[in-house]
Amino acid sequence: MKANELDALDKRLIRVLIKEGRLPSGNIAERLDITPPTVRSRIEALVSSGVMRVAGLLNPFKLKDVTLALVCISLERHQELDAKIEAISQLPQVHWVVAVTGQYDIIAEIILTRGMPDLYQFLTEELPRLGGVRSSESFLVMKAKRKWILLPDENEIIK
Repeated sequence: MKANELDALDKRLIRVLIKEGRLPSGNIAERLDITPPTVRSRIEALVSSGVMRVAGLLNPFKLKDVTLALVCISLERHQELDAKIEAISQLPQVHWVVAVTGQYDIIAEIILTRGMPDLYQFLTEELPRLGGVRSSESFLVMKAKRKWILLPDENEIIK
């Protein structure tokens, strides 16, 4: 299954899960006028195809020890864009990374659990280790609306 292969039922199911991700299959089935096994098999197909991921999302602005930063990156060689996006996406602090048009080549959102020391380490150790970065500029996120995140796997806040 691919994103462009979603049928009307998949789209309706996803809309229900976006609003109420913990709703039992039976309740979802009633809302969509289908059976609970259909709900479960559709969810499994969406997850196994990589179209959807089921996760607990957190509001970073309600967590004491979490700060978000955007890091804008210019590469030395544009031919390395795909490789650099992949490499940056594998860094533990990275929440998401995108290729963009304009002044920068890449923008990454990173999750900081130790504030400035984490940002400093990312900019002086993690990013340079990848090579091919001409320059970077970072921005701390002071406030956001409708912002939910997944914490990195190795995060001491939830241990």
